[in-house]
Amino acid sequence: MEYVRLGQTGLKVSRICLGMMSYGSPEWRDWVLDEAAARPFIQRAVELGINFFDTADMYSLGVSEEVTGRLLKEFTTREELVLATKVYFPIGCGPNGGGLSRKHIMEGIDNSLRRLGTDYVDLYQIHRWDNDTPIEETMEALHDVVKAGKALYIGASSMYAWQFAKAQYTADLHGWTRFSAMQNHMNAIYREEEREMLPLCRDQGVGVIPWSPLARGFLAGNRKRDEGDPTARAKSDNFAKDMYYQTEDFDVVDAVVAIAEARDVSPAQIALAWLLHKPGVTAPIIGATKMYQLEEAAAAVVISLSEEEIQRIETPYKPHPILGHQ
Repeated sequence: MEYVRLGQTGLKVSRICLGMMSYGSPEWRDWVLDEAAARPFIQRAVELGINFFDTADMYSLGVSEEVTGRLLKEFTTREELVLATKVYFPIGCGPNGGGLSRKHIMEGIDNSLRRLGTDYVDLYQIHRWDNDTPIEETMEALHDVVKAGKALYIGASSMYAWQFAKAQYTADLHGWTRFSAMQNHMNAIYREEEREMLPLCRDQGVGVIPWSPLARGFLAGNRKRDEGDPTARAKSDNFAKDMYYQTEDFDVVDAVVAIAEARDVSPAQIALAWLLHKPGVTAPIIGATKMYQLEEAAAAVVISLSEEEIQRIETPYKPHPILGHQ
């Protein structure tokens, strides 16, 4: 496993981050693994050298954080672990149960720490932009979370580049903590982040940790044109159907599959290698409900693509509408 700094911080993270949305309660999503089924994945991730784990309070309505906290204690130490979680989406009832108000952030961090069974998280992220809360209120609350020792760094997730720039400017203006990471939607069939967000993050020294690096399994090469969905998650994933499935998306996948076959590796590994080649990308966040998915992701770190291979993947791309900000 390779390790890199998260942006301009001194924090070292593995080049693959394990997303914990896949572990928690099957009652939330039928493809989610319960704690017993998740245990070998966490053990194997640690064995493979992964030290970066990302969850959120809304995954399995809090159960993912509980499972994450218990299992990581079994297989690694808090000092070796880089633990990230997120706040924004409601997981309870009431008008203040979501968003990025000071009230919700302060309650959210305490509830997340309780579920995770730790005194602090390494990275506390806003899951989305909140149009109903002034960014000054949000950034000051996050700064206070850091000053209280409950989070070491803060990060953001899918939003427009102008919003992210506004948040950073607001922090600078008041002497508050800046965002150190951006968790954005990016993969070989959704590249709109390359226009504005990636250049901004490179310029500002912000680490980029893309979600859905395999386009929710699309880039694994198991979706076929005019055929049904092959996996349990795909069958119930209307979100993916709204984002992908353009003709050109399949053309990109065809290129990925062809390169994978020529190299005798999996399409998923080629798709991850493509993302890891992008300047500014720190660590894609992968999901794994089958052990080979985890092991292939870790092995993708050492795959070096040629300029010609990268061009083959990128040539069929067609611009998409902005996807994933809501």
